[in-house]
Amino acid sequence: MKRKGLICIFCGNGKGKTTAALGTAFRAAGQELRVLIIQFMKKKKNIGEVNALTTAGLPIELRQYGSRLFFKSRTCEPIDIINAHQGLEAFKKAMESRVYDMIILDEINIAIDFGLLDCEEVCKIIAVKPSELHLILTGRNAPTELIELADLVTEMREIKHPYNCGVQAQKGIEY
Repeated sequence: MKRKGLICIFCGNGKGKTTAALGTAFRAAGQELRVLIIQFMKKKKNIGEVNALTTAGLPIELRQYGSRLFFKSRTCEPIDIINAHQGLEAFKKAMESRVYDMIILDEINIAIDFGLLDCEEVCKIIAVKPSELHLILTGRNAPTELIELADLVTEMREIKHPYNCGVQAQKGIEY
């Protein structure tokens, strides 16, 4: 049976978008699928997913295109646009190579929302994806154009979060 590559979006204001994508990557690796995770707007090495992936020996590759600084707390800079476009170019090349069975574009929705990437350009690239390639897009504020392209959209909704009570990010939960 030939695989039908799905386009999945994990979006919304609640926690768990990247975690859901990583869980799907883990499941795919367990079925011997080759996975590439491209993280937009992120460049931290001492976070749980990076630590786990570097030691797990799974067919999952992770590449980061971002800054070490927490993005919400500062203004976009030209380097942010350059990093985002480098990530998009890496996605195009990975897709064209047909090496991967699944590609995860972590935080691409927010990169579009912040104006680092053009939604129309991203949609054009996705429109020519190989038919068997699974694609997962994450991040808040998923554009309608991407939602229309998707086969599956899951929205995470925040009901309660410890940040609102002044609790700092917890190792193993947020990073």
